[in-house]
Parts: sequence; structure tokens; C-alpha cells
Amino acid sequence: MSEEFEVRGAHEDRLDEAAEREPKGMAGQLAVMTAILATVGAMFSYMAGATQADAGLLKNDAAIRKTEASNQWNFYQAKSSKQNLSELGQQLASDARKPFFEGEIRRYAAEKAEIKLAAEKFEKESTEFDEKSEAKMHQHHRWAQATTALQIAIAMAAIALLTKRRWLEKAVFVMSGVGLIVGGLAYLHI
Repeated sequence: MSEEFEVRGAHEDRLDEAAEREPKGMAGQLAVMTAILATVGAMFSYMAGATQADAGLLKNDAAIRKTEASNQWNFYQAKSSKQNLSELGQQLASDARKPFFEGEIRRYAAEKAEIKLAAEKFEKESTEFDEKSEAKMHQHHRWAQATTALQIAIAMAAIALLTKRRWLEKAVFVMSGVGLIVGGLAYLHI
């Protein structure tokens, strides 16, 4: 018959004791809180980056529409110049040529009206894209503020853990609340 003996060292006993212990009290609360804050902060940071990129794309679309509007206004000016030359030609031309210039004047006036509508449409679109971009930038700032508040709370948690100050632990919860509220405002586009 063989008997089995287990010889355990002091090191193994310590490892077992450490594994059985759960973080309790202030250290446990702050560890869990820090992990949650880091996770939520990462999500807020992602949203801040995404909304900033969206704002940039919208601002780019606004600039493109503004350029298209400017092109239309330049085209409008060219037609106005041609219309003015036709009006001058009408004044200087013989009676036989005046109907031609009258037709040209009417044609340029009609073309200018269409060009003006297109230019105004592009300007309106540009303004709308600018407004959307500003709204996205506002939302980006909210996400960034929320992320910053959570990062401050994480730093305060580390200091609270090192100094074992209960009032600082409470401040961590307050700052976390501020970060979550501001994140909620960002989510709601406020």
C-alpha cells in the first residue's frame, strides 16, 4: 500500500490565501469602479472621435457646396455680361438686327434665372451642412468632456487608494457621476 503525501511550502499556502481573498472595502470598490470607468471612458472616447470625424466630413460637404455656389454665381456674372453686351448691341444695331439682340437678351435673362436658382440651392445646402457640422462638433465636445471627467475620476481613484482617504473616494463617485451625466447629454445631443 502506498500512501500519498503532499508536502506544501509556505509559498503555496500564501498563494492559496491570496486566491481565496476577495478585494474588500475601499480597495475592492475602487478596483471595480476603475474598471467600469475605464470601459465607459473608452466608449465615450470612441464616440468623441466618431463625431469629430462626422463633423469634418459635413464641413467638407459645406465647402464643396459653397464652391459649387461660387461657380454658379461666376456663371451668372458671365451671362450678365453677355446680356449687357446684347443690350448694347441692340442700342447700336440697325433696326433689322434689333430682334436678334432682343432674343439674346431674353435668352440670357432666362438662363440667369435658372443659374440663380442653382446658386441659391447650393448656398442653402452649404448652410445646412455647416449647421449639421456645428451640431456634431458640439456633440464631440460633450463626449470629450465626459471622457475627461471619467479620466479625472480614475486618477482620483488611484490617489484615493494610495492615500486611503474616504472623502477622496466620495469625490471619485461625484466626478464619475458628472462624467456619466455629460455623456448622457452627448448621447441625447444636448
